[in-house]
Amino acid sequence: MPLQLAVLVLFAFISSSLAYGPLGHEIVGAIADRKLAGTLTAEKIKTLLDGIPPERASLIANDIKSWDKNGPDDRRRIHFLAHPEIEQQLHDFWKANPPSPDASDTTPSHHWMHYTDVPVLDAEEYGDGRTGRGNWDVVHTIPYCIGVLRGEIAEDNPRKITRTMAVILLAHCVGDIHQPLHVGAEYFNEAGEPIDCDRGATGLGGEGGNSLSLGQNATAERTRHYYHSFHAYWGLDAVRNLTIGTPDEVPKAERESVYAPAKEKLIADFVANEPKIWRTSGDPKTWAEQWANEILPDRAGGTHPRAI
Repeated sequence: MPLQLAVLVLFAFISSSLAYGPLGHEIVGAIADRKLAGTLTAEKIKTLLDGIPPERASLIANDIKSWDKNGPDDRRRIHFLAHPEIEQQLHDFWKANPPSPDASDTTPSHHWMHYTDVPVLDAEEYGDGRTGRGNWDVVHTIPYCIGVLRGEIAEDNPRKITRTMAVILLAHCVGDIHQPLHVGAEYFNEAGEPIDCDRGATGLGGEGGNSLSLGQNATAERTRHYYHSFHAYWGLDAVRNLTIGTPDEVPKAERESVYAPAKEKLIADFVANEPKIWRTSGDPKTWAEQWANEILPDRAGGTHPRAI
């Protein structure tokens, strides 16, 4: 299997219910690692990642967001100093795709590569309109990375996506695109009514649930009051509670002992029993748009089986 296809397949084995916060991304990477164990592709990935396991690599695209305030030279943030070549490539990538308010399709923000905001009001597909899409959203980033791995795009490209960066981004973004709130968004007018911006209306975007807050009052069982965005609740709490089967809040000192066994069981189950409907057909460069359309509501009012 060619490297670029194997890398994409490797990160596509896990369902949308897991590809959310750090825990979900780690599970994606761990399953991928075990699926490729003992293969030539695994050795190639190990070389590209300088020994960083896919389970850890799946978090790097989010880790570098810690540089956004003071830049990549802030040593108080997450770094990979034991892997100096990767550290330098991450610096170059961050600088080429800065989190700037003036970001454009020419010089995009690296944040854009994690999501796309397709309007969900009229159950359209990714290719049906323009609102919420961009040349550097997750649907475009995935095939760009494939192009780098295939050698169709030079490693010294303006976005500084090297072969190593392509694997790092795929490890994360294939998870992101299977999270519905990384694909669809609701748009509202000033009265708070849902609107369709692709039909001439203008309004405010829900930003994949980030601008919608959920509050939780303190109770006898829950000792503190907290707020989450809808996006964070779905990406963090839902994964812990529904997928892993743990309570909403576990004391920090107990988390590893609670999460580790459940996480390991889940990984082993998926490695041993891959759902039949998870295979995607066609040129891998088309897979990102296929996945986006599967996650979005369909015109019949339902959801694609792979997105459930």
